[in-house]
Amino acid sequence: MKNYRVVNLELTLPAVRDMPERITREVRQARAHQIRVIKFIHGYGSTGRGGKLRLAVRQTLTRAAQTGQIACCIPGEKLSIFDADTQRALRLCDELRRDPDLDRHNNGVTIVVL
Repeated sequence: MKNYRVVNLELTLPAVRDMPERITREVRQARAHQIRVIKFIHGYGSTGRGGKLRLAVRQTLTRAAQTGQIACCIPGEKLSIFDADTQRALRLCDELRRDPDLDRHNNGVTIVVL
């Protein structure tokens, strides 16, 4: 059974103001399909300093973790087999082991554990 989903936000370039609603919808859909881990691809930003989309996604996910809506979020730069949250995600979702961003320190992605 597949319990891992990739959501590429870069493809649709949603407005920053729409991020909370979009993320809530994606989390709700993932739960309905018994997905345990979601990878959000949001990019880093064209300026090289961190884009607005990336910041909006991370802020929304941090709030969701703080309120218990998600178990945790793992910034791509911390997605490593040596990170405790990543180890937890790997136990829940073996498919994550094959993700090309594992141990690549890609700050253009964020992993969500439900």
